[in-house]
Amino acid sequence: MARFDSAGQQVGKRFVRLVVPYVVALLVTVLVSALVRPWFDHPSVPGDPDVAQLITHALLLHSVAEHESLSAGVWYVAIDFQLFTLSVLAFAAVRALPQGLPRQRAAWVGQGAVVAGVAASLWGFNRDAQWDVWAVYFFGAYGLGMMAFWASRAPRAAGWVVAMAMLGAVALVLDFRGRIALALATAFLLVWAMRTPAVRQWQGVALLVRLGQMSYSVFLIHFAVCLLVNAVVSSLWPTSPGANALGMVAAFVLSLVAGQWLYRRVERHTPSLPTLLRWQASLVAAGVLVQLGSNWA
Repeated sequence: MARFDSAGQQVGKRFVRLVVPYVVALLVTVLVSALVRPWFDHPSVPGDPDVAQLITHALLLHSVAEHESLSAGVWYVAIDFQLFTLSVLAFAAVRALPQGLPRQRAAWVGQGAVVAGVAASLWGFNRDAQWDVWAVYFFGAYGLGMMAFWASRAPRAAGWVVAMAMLGAVALVLDFRGRIALALATAFLLVWAMRTPAVRQWQGVALLVRLGQMSYSVFLIHFAVCLLVNAVVSSLWPTSPGANALGMVAAFVLSLVAGQWLYRRVERHTPSLPTLLRWQASLVAAGVLVQLGSNWA
């Protein structure tokens, strides 16, 4: 069973590591949006951010507060943090059980809690879109990934595979959702891959491995890059198919370049709480300046 001797410390570390590159990318997005907004009238351009919107984004609470997102996909970062926190707290609760509980039995209790959470999510919460700003909506797919990991480490995977199949089958019978079918198929594929020596020992393609390492940074900053390229191409060559095709290629390449910069300069360095606070303050300050400049103009 995973060790969670200090749930608060684990959650804090996760928050800092997730949010530092995320806030830097949001800062870039706020500035790019302010740059293109006067001359690029398009629904993809976020509006002027207000202070409350900036603060909730910096704290990963924007979806809960029902604030418009400042960038594409930022809801996922908030949900990832919620899912991690929920898992840590669940295992921490198991560790808080009476000290006489054998270690192996405690592990089973923790795994049972995850299975129960997967069932509750797949059979209930995930069927109601009103829960889609909370971890319980997504815990089904997240928990299937945890079960796949345990299946890959178990002496025999059959028990875990059968449990995953039953959970997924009931969920799809109750309410067929393509995303759940995909999550279930991916979980099965992961079990097979991690239990196949040739696949498990494969080192991968070096280029793809490097891209994978910086994929979070690319994900965070690609919207700002695509927004800028789209604004330029749409303004200068709005009806040219060739220019628009080249624009898509440029957006893809520049997103990788910007993602590599964010990864090397920010993400791969061990962040600290003071660093996080400085970047959060910079995001709010930049947003306020943008709003003041827009009002003045």
